[in-house]
Amino acid sequence: MRIAVDQWRPVAGGSPAGLARLNAAAGRAAAGGADLLMVPEMALTGYNIGAEAVRAAADPENGPVTAAVGAIARRHGLAVLAGFPRLSGGRVLNTVNLMDRNGTLRASYAKTHLYGAVDRKQFTAGPEIVAPVELGGWKLGLAICYDIEFPEVARALALAGAEAILAPTANMAPYETVATRLVPARAEENTVFLAYANYSGREGEFEYFGLSCVCGPDGNDVARAGQGEEMVFADLDREALAKTRRLATHLADRRPDLYGSLTTGGEKR
Repeated sequence: MRIAVDQWRPVAGGSPAGLARLNAAAGRAAAGGADLLMVPEMALTGYNIGAEAVRAAADPENGPVTAAVGAIARRHGLAVLAGFPRLSGGRVLNTVNLMDRNGTLRASYAKTHLYGAVDRKQFTAGPEIVAPVELGGWKLGLAICYDIEFPEVARALALAGAEAILAPTANMAPYETVATRLVPARAEENTVFLAYANYSGREGEFEYFGLSCVCGPDGNDVARAGQGEEMVFADLDREALAKTRRLATHLADRRPDLYGSLTTGGEKR
């Protein structure tokens, strides 16, 4: 599977502008031979736009934005992972949808770990980690931005069978080490490919640093963007995954009997 990660500046003008940009990106990704295009967190509307604008742009379950993303995927013949605010039971969720090349919704995930005031003012936390979904012969797990900074999220997805994790983000300075240190670590400690799609440029008080990447199951970069707008491509290699998993047996060597405090919330003093 070839993944295209498009690092772009935050859109202004709501989902119509975001969908137009997504359509153009899908054309470039398809021309580059990609099977899957992923873009940053809340790419269709912008991320740091305020609670009122987020709610106004929120798409209902299986609404017109979801349909439009499906049409883009079908038009260009590739899977698309794109994020937007979704309205569910009166709550606004920071959501990413994975559409297959036929425009069919294969998975929907709402961000479970809210980052600071910006997330808490705009969104309600998602209720659960979603099981990996099979696409193109690969089992793909979904996370959004701050989620991947919690080792439990990537570990839960890996234990559920994920071979690759897709994590759109809106990460800003001075947290560059998330992209350069934590994301490779999440990939290596779970022996998964991990794709991380960030913004470039400024949005309100945030200065996004780019550095979007796809890391291999050994933690090394397969592809890495700079700090400007850029599309990078990476091929998921099944032989490399199998080789790494033969050598790195951390998942098999776990001792779940020792980790009870991680789920009960208690800590040994």
